[in-house]
Amino acid sequence: MKRFTIHCVLPLAITCLLWLVGRVGASERVQSVGVFLSSNCIDCHGEDGESDIDLRQVIQGQEKSLELIELVHHVIELHEMPPEEMDQPSKEDRVRVTNDLQHLLVEKTQQRKAPHKQSLRRMNRFQYHNAVTDLFELKCAVFALPERVARVYADYFDPAKGKLPETIGVGNRPLGKSQLIEPRLAGVAPFPQDLRAEHGFDTQADHLSLSPLLMESFLSLGQSIVQSRDFTKKNVGMWSEVFEAPKKDSGPEKNVIENRLNKFLTMAFRRPVEKETLDRYISFVTAKRADGVNFEEAMKAAAAAVIASPRFLYIYNADSQAETEEALDPYSFASRLSFFLWGSIPDEQLLSAAGAGRLEDEQGIRDEVQRMLKSKKLKRFCDAFPLQWLQLDRMISAIPDPELFPDFYFSKYRLSMHMMLEPLLLFEAVLLENLPVTQFIHSDFTYRSQQLNKAYAELGLKVASAKPSGPGRLVFQRTSTEGMRSGGVITNAAIMTMLSNPERSQPISRGAWLASVIFNDPPKPPPADVPPLPEHAGIGIETLTLRERLGAHRERADCRGCHEQIDPLGFALENYDAVGRWRSTYKNGRSVDASGKLFRQHDFANITEFKEAILKEDAIFVKAFAKHLLSFALGRQLNPWDSVDIEDIVATTASDGYKIQDIIEGVVMSPAFRSP
Repeated sequence: MKRFTIHCVLPLAITCLLWLVGRVGASERVQSVGVFLSSNCIDCHGEDGESDIDLRQVIQGQEKSLELIELVHHVIELHEMPPEEMDQPSKEDRVRVTNDLQHLLVEKTQQRKAPHKQSLRRMNRFQYHNAVTDLFELKCAVFALPERVARVYADYFDPAKGKLPETIGVGNRPLGKSQLIEPRLAGVAPFPQDLRAEHGFDTQADHLSLSPLLMESFLSLGQSIVQSRDFTKKNVGMWSEVFEAPKKDSGPEKNVIENRLNKFLTMAFRRPVEKETLDRYISFVTAKRADGVNFEEAMKAAAAAVIASPRFLYIYNADSQAETEEALDPYSFASRLSFFLWGSIPDEQLLSAAGAGRLEDEQGIRDEVQRMLKSKKLKRFCDAFPLQWLQLDRMISAIPDPELFPDFYFSKYRLSMHMMLEPLLLFEAVLLENLPVTQFIHSDFTYRSQQLNKAYAELGLKVASAKPSGPGRLVFQRTSTEGMRSGGVITNAAIMTMLSNPERSQPISRGAWLASVIFNDPPKPPPADVPPLPEHAGIGIETLTLRERLGAHRERADCRGCHEQIDPLGFALENYDAVGRWRSTYKNGRSVDASGKLFRQHDFANITEFKEAILKEDAIFVKAFAKHLLSFALGRQLNPWDSVDIEDIVATTASDGYKIQDIIEGVVMSPAFRSP
């Protein structure tokens, strides 16, 4: 009894002591935050301030809005506040207060239960295509997917090898046109592409509802799939397991139907099927057979109903569980994990892991993540995430002036086909080779076609003879970059082109893209009454630089704040013209000025120093990248509880250089990913 008392009381005493120390620390942090905000912010964000954001409750440590605490932390960390014209706090004070605010945020999130985060969402078009392909083990595409920009030739994409080949044969769909070289099910028409959320992805639940009309359309789509003339034993890998008529010695037909449907429904619904549901489908098939329908057609009718069922179309999230549950059930977790990394339903091994309880164990989860990262299905992640993260679909509407940029056009095609593939192949290389995500800021290698080498000639790269090639097989070669003018994604020709208008570069668009994509800090939309810059210079302004012409926007009080944020970013890229070619002067002979200051603390004179400045603040970029990943995985906007998880991911991956697979694993292991 005495020993029991000691063993119980001692940990309790230690716990109490730690709690007291924590409370003292928390009190000091609140005081530190209050002093900082009172000195630097309260004039504008207090009782008599002009801003609609009041920080008095934060100063007093009584603020209940976690969103406001997170916002204050964000703007101070990125040096967006105090305003540029005000006295600035020291670097030490800024670091101290951001740390204090982060601890304060952690403490307050621990005190309050996270909200019911998830909403039911259906598969988007891309996920539906992949799920149907995997369910039936199809050897051809279901329907055309223009969003799949890069097509594999010669099986170059093999994550198990841990290396992207030096030479890659890749197909490219010419910006929405049908690619005849890809076999697909005849007579199956796709739905329109799902909309992307603003500054988000097409996985967002708010954009993926399922109306009765849409459900009816899915039923018609399912019927067109199984009734396609190409839906045959030749193209359907599991044909014999579901559709092939049983042999006479197979026993009672009803038992065969039950066994086949049980396995099929378990795969389609991503969990063991309930007896009531199974019986309903068995009755459906047996009724068809009683009406004289042959076995194959009866099973096809059932399969069409299955892939139109809400149980198939909805990705299981919190609404499939009780509000009180703290963690996803293993099968829901398996589904979330599979749709994140594979854009599709779980395979048998992942479902087996869920059933065996291995997904309730951290090591079991890590083992499955590593297995999935070595699967060729990972190509779906590469087809979906980087294209949307980098907003490369904007290349579709990028049409440089043919008279000003004639080299952009060749034959019946545009150089954008080649441009779009370069950052996507870089992403694939970083992912397969598990490189640091800072490679997206600058890399010492890239992948270029001969056509791209010619376009980049003025960047000082070796130029090979370039023969124009169309939308078929394109050959890309791993190429070393020289200096920091090229390499990474932010100076990529595709990015530069899609962020320009037909006649000139657009520093504002480029700056807004950097703020949104690289730093996950999108600026507010501009006021409606801001006039655009004239495309053709008039008398008196033909000798001005673009920086000087844009100066008028910064004079407006309602524009100044955003322009202070995005202008230094956009002008850092001004050495790249409207199609990404290097330039030192404008056409009027004026020198390009690419200087500025990043986060109001890192001066830079050119693109090299700009990239170096970003790499000095690599944790900010990594945090932004992790936020994009988590939002993509969860299908929703993030909240303050998620920001705590993001900080943990950044901290735990820092020691090994922020390798991309470590960050992906950190996302999967986070409480946000594992909770309903």
